[in-house]
Amino acid sequence: MNATPDPGSPVDAGLMRRWLDLAATAVDRESEHLSELDSPIGDADHGGNMRRGFVAARTAVEQEPPDTPGGVLVLVGRTLISTVGGASGPLYGTLLRRAGKDLGDEPAVPAARLRDALRVGVDAVAQLGGAAPGDKTMLDALLPALDALTGALDAGGSAAEAFAAAAQAADDGAKATIPLRARKGRASYLGERSVGHQDPGATSAALLVTALADAARTGEDA
Repeated sequence: MNATPDPGSPVDAGLMRRWLDLAATAVDRESEHLSELDSPIGDADHGGNMRRGFVAARTAVEQEPPDTPGGVLVLVGRTLISTVGGASGPLYGTLLRRAGKDLGDEPAVPAARLRDALRVGVDAVAQLGGAAPGDKTMLDALLPALDALTGALDAGGSAAEAFAAAAQAADDGAKATIPLRARKGRASYLGERSVGHQDPGATSAALLVTALADAARTGEDA
């Protein structure tokens, strides 16, 4: 029998805004690295595109801060769709917008509720991109993160502990894309030449999950 999960601090708009701020900072810091990863198997623009999108999303939230966690995610997702070039905008935008819509107008939710909403978003990304685990995409970081998050919550971990477990799983998942052959996206055109390169989308996804873990930890420390 699973232990009763410890909900920890509730997930509210403040936590989501803190997540966005930390995510934008991480993307800015790692933008050159993301583009370097994208160079041999893509257009070498993933870092720049992501940076532009998260700068715009941060500005949008600062100008008119939503007062619900769902509202923050919907606004960020909508902004990413309109500002990020290539496939990243629609994929990340769909992920966050669908998760936000699933949360609705609830002012605060437990971590498990956010987990469920993020799974709705990830499922939408899988449908949009037609990708599956092992295809060398962002899903190879996001799906292990969701599984680890679920396992930690079911074991009775706090929200901060669960998000930390998710971040570690996402990072491990991104690194595990190195030996994979890409089966979706531009990298798939390279065939066997895509082997040996870490997927930039999985890497940026891991950055976002790590930012969520950092936001949850700083929230509990506050």
